[in-house]
Amino acid sequence: MAFLFNKFQEAIRTIAKSPMFARDPRHLQFEADVNRLFLYTSYYRLGENADEKDAEEIIDLASKASIADQQKQVQDNVHYELTHMCQAMDSILCPDTINDPSKGPSEAHNHSQRSGLSFAVGGAASANKQSAIIPATRPLTRAELSKKFRDHFGYTLDIGPSGIPHKDAGQGLFLSGQANAGAVLAIYPGVIYSPAYYRYIPGYPRIDVCNNYLITRYDGTIIDAKPWCFGGETRALWDGSDLVDYNAMAPKGSENNSDRVWRMLSKPLEKGVRENFGEVLERRNPLAFGHFANHPPKGSSPNVMICPYDFPLTEKDMRVYIPNITFGGQETIRMKRFGSFYFKSGGSDNQAGDSLVLKTLVLVSTRSICDEELFLNYRYSNSKRRPEWYSPVDEEEDKRRWS
Repeated sequence: MAFLFNKFQEAIRTIAKSPMFARDPRHLQFEADVNRLFLYTSYYRLGENADEKDAEEIIDLASKASIADQQKQVQDNVHYELTHMCQAMDSILCPDTINDPSKGPSEAHNHSQRSGLSFAVGGAASANKQSAIIPATRPLTRAELSKKFRDHFGYTLDIGPSGIPHKDAGQGLFLSGQANAGAVLAIYPGVIYSPAYYRYIPGYPRIDVCNNYLITRYDGTIIDAKPWCFGGETRALWDGSDLVDYNAMAPKGSENNSDRVWRMLSKPLEKGVRENFGEVLERRNPLAFGHFANHPPKGSSPNVMICPYDFPLTEKDMRVYIPNITFGGQETIRMKRFGSFYFKSGGSDNQAGDSLVLKTLVLVSTRSICDEELFLNYRYSNSKRRPEWYSPVDEEEDKRRWS
């Protein structure tokens, strides 16, 4: 298996230089990332019984298939992994489904609803908590679920003091156990904001001044993991509420006068009635800690990379394990980008027959990992002031990502 992985690593280095990729710097980096993810996740899906012929076929596809086709395969590979993970958590938390496979995860406990069903909570979510039916599960703590998940999958996630020798390193994300390259190790939890709802992000317009748990996809979607924090100890209705006062909270690292002024002036829009929402989610999810992965220290390399994942909301039995909610509900508004600005353009993005998705992110391993801290390349823009602890992994990648 190690021999096959070396072939994939060589293919990643070679294909990334291919003229098949777009010449626009930002799109070039996007396509290079898709290509890497195609190889990594396909390598993982091959499994331990793969032979050299299988590997050669995938490498050949990576050099010939369109980026759109590779994207589709990456989505399928990630969904394949998450499906098995969600089934494992169901078997741990809802054991009656094993004795009677004809029943959905929550039918074994509640005949009226199925596990993972989305609950519309128009109006204040707090006023609707009693009306939402939350399927009964085994009364396991988050730590107990995490241990059982490791027994089943061979790894889980822990949070502890980072091994990075810097005063601002704080908490880090650690893999407990062993995972192969291409494995989905974590999900980035939190509230999903499409460009149409940027003005509702706490701290707007300088949303990053007091929030270190924001991440942006290539399509402009922002995920705020701060409200999720460490998750919880139950399966519960979660509406993304965050009781933290962003303006009163001291930022991580140094803050200049400009940041201090923006923090004082920040006034995001308040949620209206139509923006209230909520979902029944498994707050004990042992994978929902992608936001604790630190940037690698100088001289180290990342061992995970970001992978955009569009979770299909038709997969209702899995929904409870996807730790995200979309601000403003599921309908997305079509936006056009002009420079750094987004403007509304027409109606909804959803055409007749299209499936609704959650635009999430997962962390995928880029090599075999065993009992170590997970490092993610933050790729901060080199056109803006960066924290003193930030050491670029690849300055050219940073430049292309934000060009």
